[in-house]
Amino acid sequence: MRVVAGNYGGRPLKSLAGQTTRPTTDKVKGAIFNMIGPYFDGGRVLDLYAGSGGLAIEAVSRGMTSALLVEKDRRAQTVIQENIRMTKEEDKFSLWKMEATRALARLDQVFDLVLLDPPYAKEQIVSDIENLAQRQLLSQEVLVVCETDKSVELPQEIAGLSIWKQKNYGISKVTVYVR
Repeated sequence: MRVVAGNYGGRPLKSLAGQTTRPTTDKVKGAIFNMIGPYFDGGRVLDLYAGSGGLAIEAVSRGMTSALLVEKDRRAQTVIQENIRMTKEEDKFSLWKMEATRALARLDQVFDLVLLDPPYAKEQIVSDIENLAQRQLLSQEVLVVCETDKSVELPQEIAGLSIWKQKNYGISKVTVYVR
């Protein structure tokens, strides 16, 4: 795994061995950012199920100002910290070491890009988006990127957001919601 493009482009990313996380492949990561960007002019990123941190790091590499990563797995947290150090811009990243539901209750800032890639066994996307919208944590121009198993059917609309783009990549499906 590596950062695909931007300021950190080409730098290697560590990933967690085993089945606890499913790192997004470089191919899918590149495709996601080509769908939504591919580059940004500032903004805040929320990566609610950070895994290795690769998606949030890619977003900052491509121009987002800062990223908040949430991860409950201790081994994954260690990998995220190593990957953040690799950027040499640690001040752009915050890591919250807790479950997503606990983090959602504590959030108090508005996000321009939300990355939702929960473990396939625990699909939480609809409730996560509803929670973020209800608490007014989504900017007017927000992009919500959801990565799921290709068999998962998400609703056309969630909390005032509608599917803008959707595409399958192997066993994964990427769905992007906008206002």
